[in-house]
Amino acid sequence: MRILVTGATGFLGNNIVRALLADDHEVTVAKRVSSDPRTLDGLNVQAVDVDLTDLPQVSPLIGDVDLVIHSAAMIQLGWSRLSQSRRINVEGTRAVAEACRRQNVRMLHISTVDALAASDGETPVNETNLDPSKPACSYVVSKREAEMAFLDQVEKGLDGVILCPGFMVGPNDWRPSSGEMMLALWKQWIPFAPAGGCSVADVRDVAEGVISAIQHGRTGERYILGGENVTYLDLWKRMATVMNRPHPKFVLPNWLAELGGRGGDFAAKFLKQEPQVNSAASRMGQLFHWCDSSKAKTELGYQLQPVDTALEDAWQWFQLHGYDKRR
Repeated sequence: MRILVTGATGFLGNNIVRALLADDHEVTVAKRVSSDPRTLDGLNVQAVDVDLTDLPQVSPLIGDVDLVIHSAAMIQLGWSRLSQSRRINVEGTRAVAEACRRQNVRMLHISTVDALAASDGETPVNETNLDPSKPACSYVVSKREAEMAFLDQVEKGLDGVILCPGFMVGPNDWRPSSGEMMLALWKQWIPFAPAGGCSVADVRDVAEGVISAIQHGRTGERYILGGENVTYLDLWKRMATVMNRPHPKFVLPNWLAELGGRGGDFAAKFLKQEPQVNSAASRMGQLFHWCDSSKAKTELGYQLQPVDTALEDAWQWFQLHGYDKRR
């Protein structure tokens, strides 16, 4: 099958491309000119530089394939850069979806569990739990709006499926993405972990879930591709164990996390860009992003390997590529 993948230089997109090639699919990659070229080294793909928000640029690419996997996204866990997030996440999704609809090409849209509601810390959320929304930061707002733009095209006739990954760990995390947590714990002892939690999966399992949706995903449906629901403290301890580093010991009180986040907001007024520590990020860290992947397991055959194995593979990959030497 001829497949176009956007966001192939990102964490999930890169693992999707590798899984597709292993299954002997013909892969074309749509990427930005500024993308890190290392991510595609040695991969038998056709890479095309394109502005995904430009329908005339996108349409010819889609006319040459049988399926589109739209994984490109901007992740901004803060209050700034909302217009840029909307341009990439919403307008990009709308343009790709419209082109797919017009040319009768099936499309898989990679969304996120952050477009869903948060868990109460006891019962995981499922695909129907949309409200209340998580903090209205640039990422949450733009990804929810991207789903709406996508579903609008589905209503008009697009053969499309939404896939919502949770927190992913594993190899080929070039940027890095989730690996930032591991590398932060490697560089120094961090005594406190955020009070919330996440749904953790091996990125390679999520990639296989996406590929399964090519054949088994039902048009107009949303599927959560989550994993093991853990607290951040438990996850950070397991990361530290894999790297043989001292464990975090305590949960950061929410009031202190909020204070630190507001300090980041204040600092942003004097900096050229919003720091990673800001009130949006701190509030997201206080939430339980726990979810239920039963629908994907039943309909897509979604399977999960042990998280600790994924953490070990992630750390080996970071060491192989010298990330452990960057202080």
